[in-house]
Amino acid sequence: MIYGYIRPLYNDEDCNEQLKKLSNCEKIYKELHGSPKKRVELEKMLMALQKGDIILVERMVAIADTTRHLIELLKLCDKDGVTIQFINEEIESKGALDFTLTEMLDHLLAFQTDIVKQSTTLGLVNAKEQGKSIGRPKKSNENIKKAIAMYDSGNYTLLDIKNETGISKSTLYRYLESVE
Repeated sequence: MIYGYIRPLYNDEDCNEQLKKLSNCEKIYKELHGSPKKRVELEKMLMALQKGDIILVERMVAIADTTRHLIELLKLCDKDGVTIQFINEEIESKGALDFTLTEMLDHLLAFQTDIVKQSTTLGLVNAKEQGKSIGRPKKSNENIKKAIAMYDSGNYTLLDIKNETGISKSTLYRYLESVE
């Protein structure tokens, strides 16, 4: 049997891109979230597998959250006689690999990059849900006005302005450019 596995990813939250590439699957397991925890559908799929089955995933990050997790899944599937096919990477868990070291490292680097992007996206969503502000904290308008006035007066050095207002040189120049 050919199974597909998808989950919301940082650049495919509705899973449409993954679904397009898994059109020839007999059954697709879809997670409702992109979090690495409580992957209910992954567990269901792993429990349903039988020798000779194939799992199709669009790319490595769709099924695994870390390199260690990927290795554990590969070992489990190998033990059960199941093949995992990674469509984007054009890699199959069974069979010989014909890659140069550079090509293999490119695949691993892309996987690691996807892991970072996925966890960053999830972290930002969680922070917003908790009402936390995202990004660099804003300087108070009063300090900015004071720093600009000190700069415009010509009587203060940039160090004096920073010590007095807490506004750095680069921040001051950024605000001065926006005023012009």
